[in-house]
Amino acid sequence: MGTKGNNGRSAARNLNATMRIIVTLITGTVFGFFVGVSFIMLAMTKQFPSSFATQALIQDAWSSVMGLNTSITNQVQLNGTTKIWAITNPRGAERLPPGIVASESDLYLRRLVGKPSEDLTIRPKYLVTFTVGIKQKSNVDAAVKKFSENFTILLFHYDGRTTEWDEFEWSKRAIHVSAQKQTKWWYAKRFLHPDIVAQYDYIFIWDEDLGVENFNAEEYIRLVKKHGLEISQPALQQNGKLIWQMTRRRDDREVHKETEEKVGYCAEPHVPPCAAFLEIMAPVFSRNAWRCVWYMIQNDLVHGWGLDFSMRRCVEPAHEKMGVVDAQWVVHQSVPSLGDQGEAQNGTTAWRAVRLRCRQEWTTFHNRLKSAEKRYYNSLGMDPPVSKSRYYG
Repeated sequence: MGTKGNNGRSAARNLNATMRIIVTLITGTVFGFFVGVSFIMLAMTKQFPSSFATQALIQDAWSSVMGLNTSITNQVQLNGTTKIWAITNPRGAERLPPGIVASESDLYLRRLVGKPSEDLTIRPKYLVTFTVGIKQKSNVDAAVKKFSENFTILLFHYDGRTTEWDEFEWSKRAIHVSAQKQTKWWYAKRFLHPDIVAQYDYIFIWDEDLGVENFNAEEYIRLVKKHGLEISQPALQQNGKLIWQMTRRRDDREVHKETEEKVGYCAEPHVPPCAAFLEIMAPVFSRNAWRCVWYMIQNDLVHGWGLDFSMRRCVEPAHEKMGVVDAQWVVHQSVPSLGDQGEAQNGTTAWRAVRLRCRQEWTTFHNRLKSAEKRYYNSLGMDPPVSKSRYYG
């Protein structure tokens, strides 16, 4: 009997010891968890100096940990005042309630009076821009008249002369932006941010010296949609000037997406300049493609040389979504109006000095692109792929 009693008491003691160990482990785990969360919160406060912003982030993280419901907009009590910190808002707008955030804009002209909802009798679906000087006034007038009221007309004036265009009725409805001696890519980087042109399905970024006798903008849009082109251009009619085989017009089809070039130009058929390639004189971008290309444009490189071989990075597969519209063609007249705005340097004419800058920019752009790609792949512990294009892009 005594032995059995002793064994029972011993078993009870062992059970109690085991329970204490289990409870201690659970308590330690929970304590360690909350200590870890506290360190995370402390780290977040160092990253976000704004007091109410920090509190909002901590509150959101803590509520998520505890399984509490949180709203997209966090309201934080600070000095008795309710503050907003909406982490899903665009950067810099976190203090605003999401319902008031207007993250996109447009180029629609508005009235100064009346109801805002009644301002627009038509909402243009497309945007066409021309970078112009007064010497090309007649040519630009002819080009603009090829675009219907479905297009917003935007002129970038590199010579500062804008009032002379008022003789055209369409000019009074167009948007005019003036900056002395700047290029269309300088303008595009500064005035065509993707969030500014988000209302437009397609964006035309054209030179001023294009002959458009055989071009119809609405038909062009129809063909682009039909063939699924995200980046395109009208074909170029041969006029004695040297042009790439890819952009040369073919009279037996509506659209082409690839070509044959000189021997050694293309390692395979789907790389520039045999495919996935367009020139920069008359490109047309879908809304989504432009959002990518805009970010590729370098702020200090204004001539755009090199973009033509690299735009393919913005669509996939590029050899299917980039193409030339043969049924709608233009003539590139190659009038050196902007070139004449340059300055002669070291015995070089103004036009030659501009061309030298273009070539320098081409080299700079490709070096930057190659270096950026190398850094990216190195960060992943990988070697960058070998370009199969003769011109890196």
